[in-house]
Amino acid sequence: MNDLERRVGERRTFAIISHPDAGKTTLTEKLLLYGGAIHVAGQVAARRARRSATSDWMELERERGISITSTVLQFPYRGHTINLLDTPGHQDFGEDTYRTLMAADSAVMLIDAARGVEPQTKKLFAICRERGIPLFTFINKMDRPSRDPLELLDELESVLGIAAFPMNWPLGNGERFRGVYDRATHEVHIFERTAHGAKRAAVQLAGIGDPSLRELVDEESYREFIDGVELLEGAGARFDRDAFARGAATPVFFGSAATNFGVQLFLDRFLDLAPPPGPRAFADGTEVPPETPRFSGFVFKIQANMDPRHRDRIAFLRVCSGEFARDMVVRNGRSGKEVRLARAMRLFADERESLETAYAGDVVGLANPGVFAIGDPVYVGNEVTFAPIPAFAPEHFASVRSIDSAGYKSFAKGIAQLRE
Repeated sequence: MNDLERRVGERRTFAIISHPDAGKTTLTEKLLLYGGAIHVAGQVAARRARRSATSDWMELERERGISITSTVLQFPYRGHTINLLDTPGHQDFGEDTYRTLMAADSAVMLIDAARGVEPQTKKLFAICRERGIPLFTFINKMDRPSRDPLELLDELESVLGIAAFPMNWPLGNGERFRGVYDRATHEVHIFERTAHGAKRAAVQLAGIGDPSLRELVDEESYREFIDGVELLEGAGARFDRDAFARGAATPVFFGSAATNFGVQLFLDRFLDLAPPPGPRAFADGTEVPPETPRFSGFVFKIQANMDPRHRDRIAFLRVCSGEFARDMVVRNGRSGKEVRLARAMRLFADERESLETAYAGDVVGLANPGVFAIGDPVYVGNEVTFAPIPAFAPEHFASVRSIDSAGYKSFAKGIAQLRE
């Protein structure tokens, strides 16, 4: 294995998708917490007194307590480089989510344990299935009154048509939710709640036959837990990694992002199962392997005003093959022009730092003074044309006009930027 192959193999690039209010941004925060990227987790809430979520950096997101724009968060964990793509859940910002999924190698589908599969979840799942993206499922909010776990698994299979394989099993639910049984190690992870889930939850391990488990929940919950574990283990089914890789099966994890229950277990299993960057399809149906030395990538997002003081625009570039190096000269396949990439950035929400190198799977921020547009192929050497990024018909219409003729030039420039 050469150095390029090793570095590509270390990358894990994934998006989180869900219906609004399933807890997506909260899960993102907790993955950052357990990944060591932040020390105290914020939560999404329209309250100024509470620490705001890292991934929700826009002022409007912090005021309204919702995710409006997709965010890239890169951090190291267990010898890997994680590229986490946090996406908006609300349908109004769905196009941003669809484009971001084009840059992901896998996805985490978040399900509210009380509501099950919801409309926006179905739409986003369909995009993942169309692209053949391997899908993890995290059934969230087990710390609140929730539906029966077996019922939720059945719904995943009947509504979405995907085989659901539980990787853990919940002990209790609602206020009596105390932990999860890890099917890989046959141990029960018992958690202690922390204030607002801002710091890591203390964990104790117990065997399935440990009598102390009876003391944690009522008798009915205990019997349901034991019966559920015996049913799963008695079935003898094994997780099919091939079916997972082609999007036909999903590993399912139960937990609570708000209380941190099951988050560490999920993150570690995710790292074991998630695929590294794979080949990317060209428009003619051929593919480029990520270990190909020749650099290539595509722009999947343009973000304005990450630094409102300068009204900047950043192009989000997914690296598909080869090695990216700052100051390299590339060709924009749309315009045909050569561009020197002198201002390249590593992204962590709205934080940026100068980037020297990047590899397949990484997302690079490029200063964009009108040079790049969404869908642009960027490459070195022979011409590259990737499969197109989906375009969507407008759903809302409005007219805009300038009331100040003297400022028309600035007005036209602003409209052009908005169109990008």
